[in-house]
Amino acid sequence: APDHKGAVLAEARGVGKRYGEGARESLVLDGLDAEFRAGRLTALTGPSGSGKTTLLHILGGLREPSAGDVTILGRALAELDREERAALRRDEIAFIPQDPGLTPFLSARENVEVALALRELGADEARERALEALSAVGLAERAEQRVGRLSAGERQRVAVARALAAEAKLLLADEPTARLDEANALAVGALFGRYAREHGAAVVCATHDPLVVAEADGVLAL
Repeated sequence: APDHKGAVLAEARGVGKRYGEGARESLVLDGLDAEFRAGRLTALTGPSGSGKTTLLHILGGLREPSAGDVTILGRALAELDREERAALRRDEIAFIPQDPGLTPFLSARENVEVALALRELGADEARERALEALSAVGLAERAEQRVGRLSAGERQRVAVARALAAEAKLLLADEPTARLDEANALAVGALFGRYAREHGAAVVCATHDPLVVAEADGVLAL
């Protein structure tokens, strides 16, 4: 595989996040420093409430930190307006949420293609990428099935395929194996590692799953 390791694609410096005010204020992140490099899969670990999802949202420009700075592909998020952040997410970031957020009356293939159409890919290329990604997660034979008829684990794998097909430089995944059996969890963990190496991407995965942690190049414990 090409050697993409070394370049810092996402960086957090002194990042903190607080919710609420006064007696109800809670501190989730405090003075966090972290780097996420090309060609590496990083596992975010820690108990529920430790800030794993919050950090993913901050890295994706979906939430603003209460303190500190975040840089994505050399661009400081604090210097970008709302439209510029949206463009950065569209072009360079893929996100796998805990809830897959799929359209139930569309097929697995169509769900992936819709996400690629938003990235302004042509129909033929979108179809090709969608089928390749669904095959990579073991859903080649289910590609034309409506998502509403798929199992919870299959829907989660469609969400993984949707993110992989984007070929983004920063892939953020929030508990992507929570609904998967052991074999599929192991396969997804290995797939993330391979994707990072082959595409020179930084993959950041919040997880409790030891199978994913075992595949990671590094662990950030919160």
